[in-house]
Amino acid sequence: MAFKPANSIQDLQYFGEFGGVNPSISDSSTYTFISAKTMFDTFEGNTDGCYLYSRHSSPSNLYLGEALAAMEGTETANVYASGMGAITSVLLQNCGAGDHVVSSRTIYGGTYAFLKNFVPKFNIKTSFVDITKLDSVEAAITPNTKIIFCECVSNPLLEIADIKGLAALAKKHNLQLVVDNTFSPLSISPAKLGADVVIHSLTKFINGSSDTVGGVVCGTQDFINQLRSVNDGAAMLLGSTMDSMRSASVLKNLRTLHLRMQQHSKNGLYLAEKFEANGLRTVYPGLASHPSHELFKTMMNTQYGFGGMLTIDVGSIEKANALMELMQHKNLGYLAVSLGFYKTLFSAPGSSTSSEIPEDEQKAMGLSDGLIRFSIGLDADIERTYKMMHDCIVELEILD
Repeated sequence: MAFKPANSIQDLQYFGEFGGVNPSISDSSTYTFISAKTMFDTFEGNTDGCYLYSRHSSPSNLYLGEALAAMEGTETANVYASGMGAITSVLLQNCGAGDHVVSSRTIYGGTYAFLKNFVPKFNIKTSFVDITKLDSVEAAITPNTKIIFCECVSNPLLEIADIKGLAALAKKHNLQLVVDNTFSPLSISPAKLGADVVIHSLTKFINGSSDTVGGVVCGTQDFINQLRSVNDGAAMLLGSTMDSMRSASVLKNLRTLHLRMQQHSKNGLYLAEKFEANGLRTVYPGLASHPSHELFKTMMNTQYGFGGMLTIDVGSIEKANALMELMQHKNLGYLAVSLGFYKTLFSAPGSSTSSEIPEDEQKAMGLSDGLIRFSIGLDADIERTYKMMHDCIVELEILD
């Protein structure tokens, strides 16, 4: 039977403390015990259903983690105060001095900066490769490699990782395949394709309202227990704990994710096809011209489409900035970083979300300064949106 991630979320049933249809929010930083022995056992991780301190865990965080694990089809999950909190915890839990990571060259700028600039001080090295070429990935593996890291759909170039192929490589070399699935929730289920760990920035599509930051790591019970260990767990000791109020808010929004992703994808495909037909250099996984279009189709849960992210290249940063400013003036969206909002967001990643990557490396990977990254919104009348965007493009003479 095919895995249906939205059904897994739908089938979860929680009752609040007083019978509410939403679970009660645990608004406490610390918890009391009837007996000292129970406190000791809880601290040692030997009791279920008891809480000691909210940096360790809280009912609200566990509710959200359980729902996200169900969505990704993993044994369990741990939530964080940010997506970077999730990413850094996984990398530091798995890697120590002398270890090595093989990473996609096109990843979120913060992740790139962490691997390129921060962890070398702990003598952890990273090789950045073209993740779409499995032979290049395998050639980069060394005896000290511990992790293959990639994004399902890469930020910002929308390259597609062959999760099954990478999982086979990871298994062959006894490595952990860690996949950031922020751009393609529901559309792709990496754990079902062989990934060991699945990460999301909850800030984006999953929360969907651009009012909080958060992250999650989905994986085996054993790995999540390692992250939570009071003695040497990166999640526990780095302290990137999600607030219970925010967990409750994200959990409510998660329940409409399937509807939102369908609309994001519908609108994204419509605009991508129109932009490409206009002669704009357009990248979107749903276009037959995308080099990994067929690969995406083999991995996707078809009812959620190809996602809400697309890029166009208008030739120069000056034209990109002018177009984004005009579109914002016309109320077509916001000139802003991030993604997954109900309104369209657009930015020039070379000077924003990927600015941590040096210019020469941006050019090498094909990230031009005229590239605009769109997070397509939930517009009810996408035809009207397209016509208005097209008018902006014509007004600025970006199209001949």
